[in-house]
Amino acid sequence: MDLLKKLDECEKRFSEVNELVMDANLVKDQKKYKDTMREHGYLTEVCALYDEYKKVLQGIKDAKEMITAEDDVEMREMAREELKELEERQPKLEEEIKLKLVPPDPLDEKNIILEIRSAAGGDEASLFVRDLWEMYCHLADRKGWQHETMEAQETEVGGFNKIVTSISGKFVYGTIRYESGVHRVQRVPATESQGRLQTSTVTVAVLPEAEETEIEIKDSDVRIDVMRAGGPGGQCVNTTDSAVRLTHIPTGIVVIQQDEKSQIKNKAKAFRVLRARLFDLEESKKQAERADARKNMVGSGARSEKIRTYNYPQDRVTDHRINYSQHNLPSFMMGDMDDMLDALNVYAKEEQLKADF
Repeated sequence: MDLLKKLDECEKRFSEVNELVMDANLVKDQKKYKDTMREHGYLTEVCALYDEYKKVLQGIKDAKEMITAEDDVEMREMAREELKELEERQPKLEEEIKLKLVPPDPLDEKNIILEIRSAAGGDEASLFVRDLWEMYCHLADRKGWQHETMEAQETEVGGFNKIVTSISGKFVYGTIRYESGVHRVQRVPATESQGRLQTSTVTVAVLPEAEETEIEIKDSDVRIDVMRAGGPGGQCVNTTDSAVRLTHIPTGIVVIQQDEKSQIKNKAKAFRVLRARLFDLEESKKQAERADARKNMVGSGARSEKIRTYNYPQDRVTDHRINYSQHNLPSFMMGDMDDMLDALNVYAKEEQLKADF
């Protein structure tokens, strides 16, 4: 699609949304109000760039006319300087506009349920589960996000076979949505006396957390079992029926929650996780329907896809989907991931633009 044509469409839509915002009845429908205000904010930014773009195009036209028509040598030289600056600004502004023209995904603002699981590598893999979990917690702290452990299956060596964490805050899913997949670590385990390098893998799933109104779970579709919690814990953990297992009959999804001493709290957490998994399932179906245009964006996001390698001997982390590497691995593991996350998001937008233009 022609850039100017698309910008004209945005300008026209901005006028329509401006009228909607002025409607006093809009606030009566909270979902419509939220969606409209999100679109208004987005179009405000697009139209501001469009205004600047039109000024640049007009400035180029005026400068060329002055160079041709002006008799004063000094004025022609000033026009040439201005033309040079504007022509340098034009392509940069066009790229900025094209990236902005990719509309924000409403899911980007959602909180997430983060699931990290040990895959191949035994104890070393479970230790890397802990390392990745701490990395994302450090990232959350840097961003001012809140995080809460929902479920943790500890191992004897101090790692986790599985850990589930909720992360809430501004633009959480939009920031780390592309972290889903297989993360590979190459390092010498602390327990390795011969200094041999070991490769282990861990799977990460980033699930947008659904509101209760977005996913309806019928009572008849869920079997709820209560039981005594297993594994390490306080005195009450293994003596009361506090653990909860939810089985969603239509999909076969099973969620077990036992971290809390209270059965009520475990049940509430389990439903949050179940709701997120069902929401992710629905979104995956929608994405599959429109996959032709976007399937190569930053990989499939499949749980089996190797997306990143953390190479400790070479002090390097590499994302295989965009062939992007960073050094200073210790800093990265402390949550200093912004460059990597930004590169992934820009690449995703660029790939979508190829389908749109």
